[in-house]
Amino acid sequence: MASSDLNFLEFERPIAELEAKIEELRYVSDDAEVSISDELTRLQAKSRQLTEQIFRNLTPWQVSQLARHPHRPYARDYIDAIFTEFEELHGDRAYADDAAIIGGVARLDGEPVMVVGEQKGRDTREKVARNFGMPRPEGYRKAKRLFEMAERFSLPVFTFIDTPGAYPGVGAEERGQSEAIAHNLFLLSQLRTPVICTVTGEGGSGGALAIGVGDRLLMLEYSTYSVISPEGCASILWKSADKAAEAADAMGITATRLNELGLVDQLIEEPLGGAHRDWAETARRLGEALRRHHGEVAALDVDTMCSQRYERLMALGHFKE
Repeated sequence: MASSDLNFLEFERPIAELEAKIEELRYVSDDAEVSISDELTRLQAKSRQLTEQIFRNLTPWQVSQLARHPHRPYARDYIDAIFTEFEELHGDRAYADDAAIIGGVARLDGEPVMVVGEQKGRDTREKVARNFGMPRPEGYRKAKRLFEMAERFSLPVFTFIDTPGAYPGVGAEERGQSEAIAHNLFLLSQLRTPVICTVTGEGGSGGALAIGVGDRLLMLEYSTYSVISPEGCASILWKSADKAAEAADAMGITATRLNELGLVDQLIEEPLGGAHRDWAETARRLGEALRRHHGEVAALDVDTMCSQRYERLMALGHFKE
C-alpha cells in the first residue's frame, strides 16, 4: 500500500512527515530526472528507524487505535489470501442474513474447511450494510448453523474475530441477542471438530467470544481482546470517554499483555507499522500459524480434543462447575 494511502494515526505524525518528504523527492526525481537516490535512501532508513522506535513503545490505547485502523485487513481479506474456493453461505434460516458475520466452506491446502468471521466495511455504504462489524442475533445464529454443519461433515472450523461488540440495539435485544451468544458458547465448547480462533483486530466482549471458543486462540500483534471497549470502561468508571487511554492501560487489553498472562496460544508478529502496511505478509504469517495449530489439533482423536478443550475452558474461566 502506498504511503500516501496509509491514513496515519496521530501518534504516527512524525513518520507521516518523513514519508511526505520521501514522496516529494520521488516526484521531483521523476519529473526533473535529478539524481537524489542517496537522499532517498537516507530518508527511507530514517523513516524505518523512527517507525521501529515508535512501535517499540506503543501504549495500550495506541494499540487499540491500530486494531481499529480503517486500512487493516478484514476477515474476507484473510479468507481470500489464505483459503481457496470460498463459497459464502447466507442466512440463519429463521429471520435474516446478517452481513456483519460472513462464513462458508473453503479449502485450506486442498482440505475442505469452514470459515466464519466478523466483517467490517470499507466505505460508508458497506459500513452501514455490515452494521460497522457489530453482529445481530441472526448473525450469531448463522454462525451457529455453520458450526453445526461443520461438525456434521467433519470440517475443521476457522474463525476470525474483529468486532467492537455485539449490536446493542433494542431490536437485537428483542430477538434474543444474549441467548444467541450463549447458544454459540455452549455449542463451540463441545463441537466435535477442530476450532481455531484468531483475533485480527478488535475482540469486543461477548460479541467476540460468541465465535471465539475453540481449541486454539491466536492474536495478531496489534489486536485487542476485552470485556468492554476502553471508551465504555472510561464512561462507567470515570463518567467520561476522554479517559479511554487510562482505561485501556488498566484493563490490559493488548495481545502482548494477554500473551504474557498465558491466555493466547500464539502471538503473531505483524509487519513493521502494522498489518495495514503489508496485507500479503500478514496473511502469510497468519496462514503459517493456522496450518501449524490445525495440524496439532487434527492429530488428536475427537474425544481427546474435546476433553482438552473442556479443561482449557475451565482453566480460562469461561465456564464454572
